[in-house]
Amino acid sequence: MTNRSEYKKRKMKKNHGKVTLLVTSLLILNVFIFMQFYIKTRDVSALTEPLPTATVIYDREGEQVSVFRPNKVEGIATEEIPDIMKLAVVAVEDQRFYEHDGFDIVGTGRAMFTNLKARRVVQGGSTLTQQMVKNVFLTHDQTFKRKLDEYFLAKKVEQQYSKNEILGIYLNQVYFGEGAWGIKRAAEIYYGKEPKDLTLNEVATLAGLLPAPSVLNPIKNEERAKNRRNVVLQLMYEQQFISRQQLEETREEPIELNPKSSSLFNVQYPSYMTHVIQEAVTMYGISESEVLSGGYHIYTALDQPTQSALENIYAEPSNFPKGSADEIPQSSGIIIHPETGGILALIGGRENKFQDYNRVSRLTRQPGSTIKPLLVYTPALENGYDMFDMLNDSPVEFGNYKPQNFSRTFKGEVSMYDAVLNSYNVPAVSVLHEMGLSTAINMAKKLYLPITENDHNLAALALGGLDKGVTLQQMAEAYTIYPNKGEIIESHTIKKIVDRNGDEVATFDGEKERVASEEVVQKMTYMLKGVVDNGTGRNAQIAGREVAGKTGSTQVVGAQVNGTSNQWFIGYTPELVGAFWIGYDRLSPDQYIPAVQGAGNPAAKLFQQAMSEALIDLPKSSFGLPAYKQPKPKSVEPSSQSKPKKEEKKPKKEEKKRGKEKAPGQKKKRRDE
Repeated sequence: MTNRSEYKKRKMKKNHGKVTLLVTSLLILNVFIFMQFYIKTRDVSALTEPLPTATVIYDREGEQVSVFRPNKVEGIATEEIPDIMKLAVVAVEDQRFYEHDGFDIVGTGRAMFTNLKARRVVQGGSTLTQQMVKNVFLTHDQTFKRKLDEYFLAKKVEQQYSKNEILGIYLNQVYFGEGAWGIKRAAEIYYGKEPKDLTLNEVATLAGLLPAPSVLNPIKNEERAKNRRNVVLQLMYEQQFISRQQLEETREEPIELNPKSSSLFNVQYPSYMTHVIQEAVTMYGISESEVLSGGYHIYTALDQPTQSALENIYAEPSNFPKGSADEIPQSSGIIIHPETGGILALIGGRENKFQDYNRVSRLTRQPGSTIKPLLVYTPALENGYDMFDMLNDSPVEFGNYKPQNFSRTFKGEVSMYDAVLNSYNVPAVSVLHEMGLSTAINMAKKLYLPITENDHNLAALALGGLDKGVTLQQMAEAYTIYPNKGEIIESHTIKKIVDRNGDEVATFDGEKERVASEEVVQKMTYMLKGVVDNGTGRNAQIAGREVAGKTGSTQVVGAQVNGTSNQWFIGYTPELVGAFWIGYDRLSPDQYIPAVQGAGNPAAKLFQQAMSEALIDLPKSSFGLPAYKQPKPKSVEPSSQSKPKKEEKKPKKEEKKRGKEKAPGQKKKRRDE
């Protein structure tokens, strides 16, 4: 009886398994049939007639200021595009192009693994076909529906067109920079020839442009473009598209251009617009091509009168010092509203051309003494020091390191106030040594200043001799903590982005974070106001306005000359923060800014001119500082070891994550990720 019962149970279980398998198979079959039917209904005929759509930029008041009106695509027959050009694009954009049917599950999986391992997006999984349909048919909105549409459209394209035709369509519409949509315009603008006449050197250079056309532009950055070209050549060799001999011979060739003028974008405020594009790419994951031709409406923090004033100042050569060589010193400037983080105005260089090199956010330099308030004196005040404490200013040694004051003289001891006022080096180094390097390292993290392990030393953290340096934007953003009562918020130009369908696809929603107490930043402002009133920053004085700030400079590497390689001034009023840099793109012993007898910091003068215009319509206000009284000085031995090392404060609660981690396009990510 028992055996018969168990037999029936086994038979029922087996039959149940067969039914489940049958139902599952039918379900999969129906889904497959539906997918095939749905794919067949999709219309992809617009691929052959792509037309970029104008993107409109608005200022902080919602007024239209610029329009990116791209040139109409000039397509050519697929047969007229050389095969070597197609292979170069496959090598760099979609190495499994000839193996997949529009969606590459292997490539997608590999990209996901790489990104998870790196803990950030370093590799994309989209196929060339997916990129193409997204640009032509879809919005940038990173929703499941949009990704599903992208999948079905890519499948339909692969069914309707051959691989060769897809490459032809792609190369006829992709953006190569300099206003060149499509290979025909790119060949003409960069080389003055027809696509069929392009050499291996030239096609590899053009293919290398595609990920970031403005950054890898051979007209503006030959060295970077050459390095990228060689990467493309190596990929082509690895995929057996070219021989070892072709690889070795071509990568030794120079990049020779015959550029033709392009009626790209006649935009207002070219430096600001360049930064807007860069920010859309780095913070929101929208490609440069999409920004320029995707029909977006981009709302920014731009203040037109301030930007116009900044451009007028930079158009006048007499506002800048003369350099030591034939090449003129370069400069950049930025003005930020500290409470919101909105960038009201910026200028990336003296040429001020659209899509030129943006020195505000891309050029890194040692900040010199502008780092002292941030990484030494603000942490010192937080750790119990007072601004009238007497600090060591006598010869000291820390291993092989012997800090020197700029004047090569010593006072024995000075107050913190006087050390800041006169930018003495030895007191700053001594205080940081007493507190420990960790105080400066922790503060740098709070301020999002990108220090490296090579910077974990007194010279770098106390005096600004950073290994890789910082950008002007990073330093300006850090200084916003002083007028913003000790809080920081990420600086930005873009407030929101709306696509051509009226959907909001990106919004700035950064959160303020506490960096220092309000009492500490008031004391710091008191000292930095003294720098402008009576110290090294007197050139920054604005009639009738309270101004605080700090000068900075760096010595010329490899030469004993009477001059500096970089000049900085970062300052603020109760309303705005401004930062300015003067120097050279290339660090060299023969390129420096000569010292002029009796002249003050030239970057501080730029600050004074620009901020005077930016504040002209704003009511005068005060920092509201307490009436500090200087106590009797406390004596200390003139030695770095005289003051016992202070106990570090107990670690605070884990910092709030800056902003929210968000997916590209729909949500924001940090610009430096």
